[in-house]
Amino acid sequence: MTNQDKSTLRDLAKQYMELCRDPVQDERRALWRQHNSLKKIRPLIYVRAFAWEEMPQSKCTCADPFLRQFEDFFRNHLFWSTFNDDSIFEPWVTVQASRKCVGWGLSGERDFSEEPGGSWKTDYPIKKLDDIEQLCIPWHEIDEEKTARDVQRLQDAVGDIITINVDRGPAYRMWTGDISTDLGYLRGIEHFMVDMVDNPDWLHRLVKFLADGVLKTHDEAEAAEDWGLCAHQNQSMPYAEDLQDPAPNVNGVKRTQLWGYMAAQEFTGVSPAMHEEFLLRYQLPILDKFGLVAYGCCGDLTHKIDILRQIPNLRRIAVSPFADAAKCAEQIGRDYVFSYRPSPADMVSYDFDPDRIRSILRRDLEACKNCLVDITLKDVETVQKDPNRVCQWVTITREVIDEIFG
Repeated sequence: MTNQDKSTLRDLAKQYMELCRDPVQDERRALWRQHNSLKKIRPLIYVRAFAWEEMPQSKCTCADPFLRQFEDFFRNHLFWSTFNDDSIFEPWVTVQASRKCVGWGLSGERDFSEEPGGSWKTDYPIKKLDDIEQLCIPWHEIDEEKTARDVQRLQDAVGDIITINVDRGPAYRMWTGDISTDLGYLRGIEHFMVDMVDNPDWLHRLVKFLADGVLKTHDEAEAAEDWGLCAHQNQSMPYAEDLQDPAPNVNGVKRTQLWGYMAAQEFTGVSPAMHEEFLLRYQLPILDKFGLVAYGCCGDLTHKIDILRQIPNLRRIAVSPFADAAKCAEQIGRDYVFSYRPSPADMVSYDFDPDRIRSILRRDLEACKNCLVDITLKDVETVQKDPNRVCQWVTITREVIDEIFG
């Protein structure tokens, strides 16, 4: 590494550690711990995305690509902290362990749009039913040599300033572990929806193969003592009285000590009955191993709350911009945390309009006034290059919270 790269990273790490030492972090931990334990407090705000690439502060200078990713982490979080939401900034930086098995043995080429930041289309690899025979069973194994090299490089740069945490958990988590996402990549949403009617037995076999593979890697990681307290997954701040707090380099924990997470965005257009038959029944054995579970991301779960009650350790349900917030509130009540996600387009992405923002927030927060609600701003693709917009949104949201919840 160059002296300039090292100097840049060290300066940012020191600034980030100052942020982590702020007493407000412990205040936020206490709030999230209560909230995720189903105790009634004011709604908490979590900014998950803010069009970082549009911000002038996102410009990185490290020449080394490995170090640049951590430079980006520090710059991102320092900017994030200016929003004054309820996010918690932890006093460590994480290196992802290198894993020897990633993938199902089949993958499709992606055809990218020429538009910067545009979409892409996958050439789904499972075109014929017998293509399923080419799938490979995954396993959990850490490439110890490469992982050690990566850790040492970061340790040499900033290890005397900040704790270097190593996440040794399995590769199949979040989007690679919810079955739904990889099913979409492998078969295509339009195709597996047809399979539900035309090839149901075959589709059951495919989904079971994916589910068994995910569970196998989870079991193997636990047997290898590679799950750690840094591996909570809940699309939020993972503090709860029921579980141990997040911590760096505390490995050998059981999944019962952790949050688990799954979503089903690809099943938004699928009926509750078929969602249950072709996905949830295969997700349940995986989720059942975790202490607490968060479910949902961008899919509309309005008519699926009842089937989710089968998850015995369910604690958080996502209410996306496409869901009916009022109907979800009626069903969720105070049984689970109501994770409200207003449309990022309406909130911050076009024609920033405080009156529109207030109107939408008042409508939906009034509907879930008796729920245990938090507010997540996510999937923000643009703020029209306005570096102040998300901070303004947080201020407006707090004002509406105070107005409705007192």
